[in-house]
Amino acid sequence: MSEFQMPRGIVISGTGLWTPPDAISNEELVQALNAYAEKYNRENADAIESGELQAKPYSSAEFIEKASGIKSRYVVSKEGILDPERMRPYLPARGDDELSLQAEMGLKAAKLALEKANKKPEDIDAVIVGASYLQRAYPAIAIEIQAQLGIDGFAFDMEVACSSATFSLQRAVDTISGGSAKAVLVINPELASPQVDYTDRDSHFIFGDVAVASVVERRETCSGESAWEVLGTKAKTLFSNNIRSNFGYVARAEDSDPFGPGKLFRQNGRKVFKEVCPMAASHLETQVEELGMQPAAIDRWWLHQANINMNNLIAKKLMGDEASTERAPVVLDRYANTASAGSVIAFNLHSDDLPVGSKGVICSFGAGYSIGSLALEKIAV
Repeated sequence: MSEFQMPRGIVISGTGLWTPPDAISNEELVQALNAYAEKYNRENADAIESGELQAKPYSSAEFIEKASGIKSRYVVSKEGILDPERMRPYLPARGDDELSLQAEMGLKAAKLALEKANKKPEDIDAVIVGASYLQRAYPAIAIEIQAQLGIDGFAFDMEVACSSATFSLQRAVDTISGGSAKAVLVINPELASPQVDYTDRDSHFIFGDVAVASVVERRETCSGESAWEVLGTKAKTLFSNNIRSNFGYVARAEDSDPFGPGKLFRQNGRKVFKEVCPMAASHLETQVEELGMQPAAIDRWWLHQANINMNNLIAKKLMGDEASTERAPVVLDRYANTASAGSVIAFNLHSDDLPVGSKGVICSFGAGYSIGSLALEKIAV
């Protein structure tokens, strides 16, 4: 056992997936973007002709699917996103005495995870919320959910962009391993749509909203129908400017527009593809080898769901000619990129069919750069 591997006996005993009611197809997004671009180009025709401004390019559903593999996405609210006069979701403000939207999303997924794990709130000692975007700085969304469930213990929020889910799962494993808790509820409520620039052809289609949750506990307390034992975890970060979101409260002191150019999500897609794919493949190969296995012995890879071309390349590096959507399931075609939640969605939807003794890896990669992964084995309860 390497110095970075934790003792055995910690399991993921249940996961929950909450899917928003509203879906938006590529065709709907393209229609809205093209109407916006036509209006913008018409109103700024003189400046565009003189070279002061660049014309807004048009998009197509075919371009989106070829570039990303995405066909549709779920959002908390369609209202406003498809309006060429608005191009952002409309989410009514809630009072301080009301449940926040992100807590509401997380609570729904949490209840499903608790049910799957056959656990009650009194069985949980800690709540960790990990998400790429947090609705507010404080009080923590995790503490708000903790209060709603009536959990006696501690809770906190954390953010590592698209690796927030895997990193928060690892923190849960470490917390249990260190004796601070016996069972941890990990929640990843990804409310990404407010951070999307729906006027930008290269990024308006990328993200969707969703919430996932997982129960992590000691094997001896597990009472669900099945569980996945954590064989090992691995995390890596490396600074890069190629994926960035500069939105933040400091804009007020800078006298800048908090929603202005460069403040919302942006990326250099070509560099991300070129740099992250080999990093992720090497990370995963190293992890399973440290555990005494080869990639060929892994029955299922629940990869980060950002881009189908990235997933295909990483799967090919790991599995060679044996790469398939059965061994590396794809959910981004209908969920789009759900930031940190994608690999947990894949795990939730594509793990029950595997027999006891099967091995799999949950993996994320994203801004930072950050890469997080958990190697698992299905056990009988």
